[in-house]
Amino acid sequence: MAFIKTVPADQAEGILSEIYQEDVKTKGYVANYTSAFSLRPDVYRAWQNLLSSIRSRMRLRRYELVTLAAAQALKCTYCMLAHGSVLRKNFFGPSELAAVARDFRNAALPAEEVAIMEFAQKVTLEPSQTTQRDFDLLREKGLSDEEILDIVLTVTARNFMSKTLDAVDAVPDDAFMDLEPEVRDALVIGRPFPSLARG
Repeated sequence: MAFIKTVPADQAEGILSEIYQEDVKTKGYVANYTSAFSLRPDVYRAWQNLLSSIRSRMRLRRYELVTLAAAQALKCTYCMLAHGSVLRKNFFGPSELAAVARDFRNAALPAEEVAIMEFAQKVTLEPSQTTQRDFDLLREKGLSDEEILDIVLTVTARNFMSKTLDAVDAVPDDAFMDLEPEVRDALVIGRPFPSLARG
């Protein structure tokens, strides 16, 4: 499943067992991204706590669009599928989401969301190139400094997760095969999705 060994569910103990049980309760299975941290469950728990704190003041749609933009810039198939699935379930039809994934600038999104996603990609790819103007543009769209900081924190946290998963070759879960083909095709942009090759 990955370039490093992972701890199977039947061998998990302590905090790792608790984490696995949480996955089973919420998803029905242990996610491969969770298993990727099984040698360091303390780090995974710290990640959960950090993410919970970052997300606590953000609307779900904004959080997911920012995350999708960052994952797209990083070419992380796993994160694209995971967060694309949330957007598909809660906000977009299949054609709409495919359009967002392929070119969010021309997907009929509100100007504020386009600006936020552009900013998220700049923070991911060129953080040393952000300027006062980047922040002023978001303020002009009605965002407070606290909201802008939440976007920055969401992006930098995504960089940690996406790069970790890609580095160890954590394989996207088979559950993502339930997405419509046009959505999957738009979201698979980095490492290939092995389930597609088997299908």
